Amino acid sequence: MSLRPVLIAALLTATALSSNVAAQEAPAANAPQAKRTILDQHEQSGVPGTEIVLGTAEVPAGGVVGWHTHDGDESGYVLKGNLVLKTRGKPDQVLKAGDHFFNPRGAVHSLAAAPGSDGGTALSTWVIDKGKPLAEPVK
Repeated sequence: MSLRPVLIAALLTATALSSNVAAQEAPAANAPQAKRTILDQHEQSGVPGTEIVLGTAEVPAGGVVGWHTHDGDESGYVLKGNLVLKTRGKPDQVLKAGDHFFNPRGAVHSLAAAPGSDGGTALSTWVIDKGKPLAEPVK
């Protein structure tokens, strides 16, 4: 038996898988953008050098919040709609209104509208290092 057909099939499979991963890593350039609104921000009492930020992320149909990290923890709750939380190294988490999620400090993650949905809105509380940006983009 020749190994050539097996090697070709393996190479084609690896190419398809790597293309699929690349497609998941980068949002489409023409994807609708999410809107983040900061509702409240203040220093955390009793913990010098930290602040608490409360805000929403509205993700329209087909929209995505690109890959990013936070210099602190994020605790979130889906107010309406259907979203997908992608965290590198973990399975995607499909979220619907009433679901909650958590992103620990430094976790590389993205939030997208669930396929076929009208998108959704998440409410998050971030406890971050004071003076740092709320989110830092990651490729």
